[in-house]
Amino acid sequence: MLEQQILKEALMLPLLKRVALAEKILASVEQPELEISELWAVEAESRIDAYDTGEMGAISFEQVFKKYQTE
Repeated sequence: MLEQQILKEALMLPLLKRVALAEKILASVEQPELEISELWAVEAESRIDAYDTGEMGAISFEQVFKKYQTE
């Protein structure tokens, strides 16, 4: 089974590479609804504005994944 071999190899990748691979696979099948995309754009702008004004802080990508890494 080719699918089983691909899955087996994918699961052996480091966490960040598995996440990147999963995102690419999902992006290839997802068809986002325009309304949802627009709502996310508004939310993203709101978060950027909050960060720019100091109302919201940020943590690095590495810190987020380190917190949830199970390896």
